[in-house]
Amino acid sequence: MRKILKIAAPGMVLAAAIGSVMVLAAAKDAPEKKQEAPRPVSLHVDEVRAERVALSVRTQGEVRPKTEVDLTPQVSGRIISISESFAEGAGFHAGDTLIQIDDSDYRLAVTSAEARVAEARVRLEQELADARIKKKQWQDWVKDGEPTPLALNQPQVAEAQAKLRAAEADLEKAKLNLDRTQIKVPFAGRVLERKVGVGQFVNVGTELGRVFATDKVEVRLPLTDSQLTELDLPLGFVATADNAPAVTFSATMGGEAHTWTGRIVRTHASVDQQTRLMYAVAEVLDPYGLSVDEKGMPMAVGLFVNAEIKGVVPQNALVMPRDALRSEDKVYVIKDNKLEIKTVEVLSTSVDRVFVSAGVAPGDKVVTSPVRAAYEGMAVQAIERSAQNLDNASR
Repeated sequence: MRKILKIAAPGMVLAAAIGSVMVLAAAKDAPEKKQEAPRPVSLHVDEVRAERVALSVRTQGEVRPKTEVDLTPQVSGRIISISESFAEGAGFHAGDTLIQIDDSDYRLAVTSAEARVAEARVRLEQELADARIKKKQWQDWVKDGEPTPLALNQPQVAEAQAKLRAAEADLEKAKLNLDRTQIKVPFAGRVLERKVGVGQFVNVGTELGRVFATDKVEVRLPLTDSQLTELDLPLGFVATADNAPAVTFSATMGGEAHTWTGRIVRTHASVDQQTRLMYAVAEVLDPYGLSVDEKGMPMAVGLFVNAEIKGVVPQNALVMPRDALRSEDKVYVIKDNKLEIKTVEVLSTSVDRVFVSAGVAPGDKVVTSPVRAAYEGMAVQAIERSAQNLDNASR
């Protein structure tokens, strides 16, 4: 019995101690829990402003020459010389001889035609002299009655006059064919393609090459119906000096940005059946001369450019920084230190601004800072830009 008590005594003491601790712990009051209010997130904001602006529309297109022609001869012959200006990419002036066709046969034709003209003139002078003689003879010998045209040699004179006109026409044609041995164009331009060489015999209609004028280039710009409405451009529009919308073109070449300016000159009078888009045509004057950009880059034919068309009719809009616009046309507005999520109706956007017609009000504080997890009613603190920051942003 003593042995049993010696063995069990420590276990009983340990169990009693554990029980006492559990009873004391259960009787102790629970500690008070302190709930901290969520810390507001600091966000940069900007103020929505009401302005009357001429909205811009962004689109793109390919630069094309306004005048582009295939060179074809109007006479046959062998090419005896080709100008250095008639090479792919080379430029030429109006009236320059690009290709010379052998003109020996055509010079001989001019000489023959000149001889026929001289012969026809002599024949006409003879018939006129005969007419004067016959008229004198009628007046001196017959005196009575009216002479017939044949008696006065009038049909012969008319025939001689007609033959003279025909001979002169043949001479003009011979001279024209001689002039056509020199292949020229009536405008300054550049060569797109050359297809012939010296010594080649060409016939009438043979393709010699392709050239384009450099006085103007065009860009065909696709527009949606809403974009046409924003620009107030009807179908079939033809611009005048006062109402031609300005266009700013841009492209990146060699890692550098280039810009040019032009104007909308007309819109197509129909809708494209495949794309259901409307097209406006912009012109740039002297793209290889006066209209090169400040870095000396011409607005070259074939270049794909972005275009920003400036509207001509001002309209009311609510303006805010471009950073304020989120996905799905959402903006975050701070009111009473709470975040509100609003949907806006976007009219147009630019690199640094967005223009809307509804969804916010003038004076609203819109968030321009990036926000990872935003929700309605989120506690926030607005940080307005200082006057110095506003000046720097406007620059």
